[in-house]
Amino acid sequence: MTPAVETPGKSQLPWAELAWFGALVVACYAPVLLSLAHQWGTDDDMGHGFFVPIIAGFIVWQRREELAAIQPRPNWWGLPIVLWGAAQLILATLGVELFTARMAFIVTLVGAVLLLGGSHMLRKLAFPLFLLLFMVPIPAVIYTQITFPLQILATRLADSALDLLNVPVLRDGNILTLPNQTLSVVEACSGIRSLLSLTFLALVYGYFFEKKTWIRVLLFFATIPIAIVANGSRVTITGILTQYKPELAEGFFHESTGWVIFMIALAILILFHQVVARIAGMLARRNSR
Repeated sequence: MTPAVETPGKSQLPWAELAWFGALVVACYAPVLLSLAHQWGTDDDMGHGFFVPIIAGFIVWQRREELAAIQPRPNWWGLPIVLWGAAQLILATLGVELFTARMAFIVTLVGAVLLLGGSHMLRKLAFPLFLLLFMVPIPAVIYTQITFPLQILATRLADSALDLLNVPVLRDGNILTLPNQTLSVVEACSGIRSLLSLTFLALVYGYFFEKKTWIRVLLFFATIPIAIVANGSRVTITGILTQYKPELAEGFFHESTGWVIFMIALAILILFHQVVARIAGMLARRNSR
């Protein structure tokens, strides 16, 4: 009598439950998601928001075979999290608090994954779920607390750089007075836009092109000084160019300068990663001898 041999096969994910939960979540959060998409299209600081769910979904699709191989172990601790998200949505709707309502959507997704797939499934989906935080705009109170120091810092960096280049400049808070132009470093020029986008891209880039966790973390934190210096450089360049043509401080040219500086900052981040990866590889080979 020969023993029965189990043929390996894909575990059966709870597709029906996932479909029901997905439909219910979308129906419940439709007004929140529509307002969120509208802000992505109208708020320059959140232009990257459209790409966040697409990239998060692509990462999940990439892991589809790995996820299908996981035996679902529903965890009932996910139910209180789903209920918490629902209560948060109701309270936020009554209080007209957009940030809380939008965060409730992510809370509900986390609870649904834990409830239907279990803790192991949640760990596998932790990174794409974390990425979804970048599609939610920062609350206005925190936004103001961040942007004003960035405005002052960008102004100071530009002031120092212009002094080094022998360009006459007088700084008063976030205002730079030059011979032919007065530049005001407003919220839009604080660098928060490039900081948010660059941070998101650093996480995605690290996920696809780096395996070492400590280098991924280093790339994430490296975006802060890179974005700050890049924004200060943008203000400096604007200050120099306006001495020849004042209208270059606004309009299409000013916006295109921001894109160019952002792409340079992204290139610096990639170059920084290559240098760190090479140094880490050299140290690893030296230690292995």
